[in-house]
Amino acid sequence: MVVGEKLKAIRESKQMSQGDIERETGLLRCYISRVENGHTVPAIETLEKITRSMGVTMSQLFSESGREVEPLNLPSRPAAKLSKKESNVLNKLAALIPRMRESDQNMLVHLAQKMARR
Repeated sequence: MVVGEKLKAIRESKQMSQGDIERETGLLRCYISRVENGHTVPAIETLEKITRSMGVTMSQLFSESGREVEPLNLPSRPAAKLSKKESNVLNKLAALIPRMRESDQNMLVHLAQKMARR
């Protein structure tokens, strides 16, 4: 589902108007309409404002099921053993995981487990 369509579906399910979102966020109603109709792609900060105003999380917005995505409990290594490059890669991966489909998350965990056994 496109982000704009998902935002509109959440807003309507909460029986909120675009005016309600405008009052909560300070974003113009016409801008909210453009986002919902796919004419504008909002910045992450703007998405956070909109989701917060509707009482949902970014994780719920990007989840296919609409449920909160549980963070992965990955075993941690002491930070001193990670290079800056490794740390950056892991941080990027951690930020992207909640946006993945649940089946892809499970596949990634399975792959990581296989690699850790080696």
